[in-house]
Amino acid sequence: MYLVTIFGNLLIILLVTFDSHLNTPMYFFLSNLSLVDIGFISTTVPKMIVDIHTHSRVIPYMGCLTQMSFLILFGCMDGILLTAMAYDRFVAICHPLHYSVIMNPCLCGFLVLASFLISLLDSQLHYLIVLQLTCFKDVEISNFFCDPSGLLKLACSDIFTNNIVMYFVGTISGFLPISGIFFSYYKIVSSILRVPSSGGKYKAFSTCGSHLSVVCLFYGTAIGVYLGSTLSPSPRKDVTASIMYTIVTPMLNPFIYSLRNRDIKSALWRLYSRLI
Repeated sequence: MYLVTIFGNLLIILLVTFDSHLNTPMYFFLSNLSLVDIGFISTTVPKMIVDIHTHSRVIPYMGCLTQMSFLILFGCMDGILLTAMAYDRFVAICHPLHYSVIMNPCLCGFLVLASFLISLLDSQLHYLIVLQLTCFKDVEISNFFCDPSGLLKLACSDIFTNNIVMYFVGTISGFLPISGIFFSYYKIVSSILRVPSSGGKYKAFSTCGSHLSVVCLFYGTAIGVYLGSTLSPSPRKDVTASIMYTIVTPMLNPFIYSLRNRDIKSALWRLYSRLI
């Protein structure tokens, strides 16, 4: 699954980089999303593979904090880039005549840079919160990677304030991207419903199909992990949900975009023809 994820996302990056037909804002964001997905899955899976083969389940304290920081960094970037892609679809459908002016290269570069800086800030805030913990009542994490909630559960000191701060930061970093996506698709759906012909409606909405599938997959599993760990804490269920969130989602993203996207299929065929 790890190799399939790396190969699939690298293929998306290769196609967007070298195929001139894909030099558009949507595919610029898609290539960055693929790069982030590679970093996201590489934060957890290689360590897990080594643990399986060496029969060792040990991770150093600083290694645990580093893994947690990168996991939050790439996870937050995933959400913000999906929001930027939703805004791109909103401009393309609701303001098509001004699309090239609004979605210029400077704005696209700024959105990617902003997603990195916001995610870095979110990651460091979680890092600083966990760093305040000086005493642990246990050293076993019931998951295959280090996450903030798992580390807070091991603390032997009063973590009420840290929990409030962490969940507040997590809610803001998750709520704002989701709100942006909902607002964009509310405007998109309102605009599509005003199209008189059913063929025009289908054509307009088909350009959002792949992105909407990825959004549902990413946020569906993420919210499932959060609600599952909060409402009915179970180590086995948490691990299963975490696998869906950290491994399955990055693996399926390239397939969703390649199978549901005519431009990606055409670019793959052109690449195949060159190689032949």
